[in-house]
Amino acid sequence: MIFGLWLAAYLTLPDVIYGLAPVERNYYHAWGCSVTGLLAGCIIGYVTEYYTSHSYGPVRELAGSCTTGAATNIIYGIALGNYSTIIPIILLALTVFTSYSLLSMFGVALAALGMLSTLSIGLAIDAYGPVSDNAGGIAEMVGYPEEVRKRTDSLDAAGNTTAAIGKGFAIGSAALVSLSLYGAFITRASNHANRLPITDVSVNSPLVILGLLIGAMIPYWFSALCMKSVGKAALEMVNEIR
Repeated sequence: MIFGLWLAAYLTLPDVIYGLAPVERNYYHAWGCSVTGLLAGCIIGYVTEYYTSHSYGPVRELAGSCTTGAATNIIYGIALGNYSTIIPIILLALTVFTSYSLLSMFGVALAALGMLSTLSIGLAIDAYGPVSDNAGGIAEMVGYPEEVRKRTDSLDAAGNTTAAIGKGFAIGSAALVSLSLYGAFITRASNHANRLPITDVSVNSPLVILGLLIGAMIPYWFSALCMKSVGKAALEMVNEIR
């Protein structure tokens, strides 16, 4: 996709892009915005797999909390969900900052397209989950031996992870697209300043956008730290009482 995006930028964009940044930009700046979104999407996919796959520590730790009851399970689950937002938000903020610095809001839109450039493969993998889930249900209804159900459960767990990875791509690109739509609205409204007075909004600044995203993430981070600490204390107390 990196080479394909360069080829698309080289064939379709002019040598010099005017009016989209403080200085004139070239087609390879647009390619850089798309590649930034593509790489951020891939990393978000890997992070999503780490936080949702039973092969890694977070899910195994969550499963271990189930042994002491529903309360610790819920606390650990919410804390894990809050933790999982940290890296994707930082990646989105860096993507917005880089692409906006290169090509203003047009660069943000290109980053969103770069993140979605592998969508066909992601959707194909996403269909794996329901197929394996239905296979497990059929095996249980037919009355197959328990080892068959264990195999389908393993496949179903992998299918849940692939579904979560697809959602990670979708949520990340949705954040970029919503930001580019906001930029399009500001630009369009500014062209009609006589009929619809509008002042410049500071959110157009890339540093403000970056701070806004990271600032919105900090409460989830803090909540995750607090809830996990409470969960650990509850876990120790339940084990001691038992």
